[in-house]
Amino acid sequence: MQVANQESSTMIKLFPILENQNVNMKKEIMAGLTTFLTMAYIIAVNPSVLSETGMPAGALVTGTCLAAAIGCFIMGVIANLPFALASGMGLNAYFAYTVVLGMGVSWEVALTAVFVEGIIFIILSLCKVREAVVNAIPVNMKLAVSGGIGLFIAIIGCINCGLVVSNESTLISLGAFTPAVIISCVGVVIIAVLSKRNIKGSILIGIVICSLIAWAYALINPEMAAKLGIYLPSGVFKFESITPIAGKLDFSYATNPANLTNFILVLCTFLFVDFFDTVGTIVGVSSKANMIDENGNVPRVGRALLADAFATTIGAGLGVSTVTTYVESSTGVVEGGRTGYTAITVGVLFLIAMFLSPIFIAIPSCATSPALIYVGYLMLSAVKDVDFEDITEGVPAFITIGTMAFTYSIGDGLTLGVLSYVVINLLYNLIAPKEERKHISVIMIVLAILFVLKLIYL
Repeated sequence: MQVANQESSTMIKLFPILENQNVNMKKEIMAGLTTFLTMAYIIAVNPSVLSETGMPAGALVTGTCLAAAIGCFIMGVIANLPFALASGMGLNAYFAYTVVLGMGVSWEVALTAVFVEGIIFIILSLCKVREAVVNAIPVNMKLAVSGGIGLFIAIIGCINCGLVVSNESTLISLGAFTPAVIISCVGVVIIAVLSKRNIKGSILIGIVICSLIAWAYALINPEMAAKLGIYLPSGVFKFESITPIAGKLDFSYATNPANLTNFILVLCTFLFVDFFDTVGTIVGVSSKANMIDENGNVPRVGRALLADAFATTIGAGLGVSTVTTYVESSTGVVEGGRTGYTAITVGVLFLIAMFLSPIFIAIPSCATSPALIYVGYLMLSAVKDVDFEDITEGVPAFITIGTMAFTYSIGDGLTLGVLSYVVINLLYNLIAPKEERKHISVIMIVLAILFVLKLIYL
């Protein structure tokens, strides 16, 4: 019996998902479905971006879905957390437009840089370097990250549906109230009303209703709908081989001394952007899910970061850009997802999407935007617990919250927040009475130095 218990304990340590007891599977599946629908746009967008490099779009659809599914499975099984993964937006644009088209290197070499990035992250995760970084971030900053992500995904939702548009004079402004914007506004109202009535799956219901309204509009006025990015599904079943892009790594570029500097620059950019986007996302979503313990730490964060690193490495082998933890995971958390079963559900849906991609690709931005806007509102609620009375805590928190939205980047917001926190508190400690001086962890100081180097050189 003792041997059996020891074996059971070992299995749980290896695969924490086995420790779940009395899990509400209906809620976990609903959360996973909601998360998937809010991030299903990547099935269409990632191939669209990466195909600019000459990679075949059909194979990229399959690769994107397969890499996302594997990443979600790893996250669910070894970290038991409700975080979903897929090829990251921003990182895929850097891959295609800056590295391949801008620097003139092949997409095979760019994939190699992503692969090496994943290997480095695996090493850093096993050495608990990334975990130490997450745990070193002060509690007020963690809350600020959650609020900042709330604003960030809300503005993504507003931009995606056309409610907010670019403006040469004011940078951004209110867009025209097109049918797409109206559909999104209707979606926000539906989700808010259903949530107030405590109806389960309110976000998912909102997405489905908005999709049906949008498709009905596409039937009535297909030309105008197309201009707004609304299309009827082109079919139901479709599958294309991943062979043209899988396993196409090319190390010859990096081993040429003349190209080594360029390769290192590309690699460092991938490392910095992915590292702090992932850290920010995990911290923010965990804060919203009340997963932060009494010491301000995220449970099993080391495993979450390891899962993220494995997903990036495997994704590069499958032929897609950096796989990262998605901020849209917050929609599933709001729906009640708390365990790895939520992530596994997302993974299963990505596998299904490989064969039903026309349907998921046809879900318009105006249908998923309401979910992002509403979840943005919910995540912003974390700000109420930030200690704004303490200026040395409140100002860096404010900078973190604001710049995540204003720079359109979780990583940049975290960078400026950490920098301001360290600088403000170091300078205050120089003039403050001894009993008022604040302890600043060595890790935060090292991060600040790295961020300064990043801002100068990257």
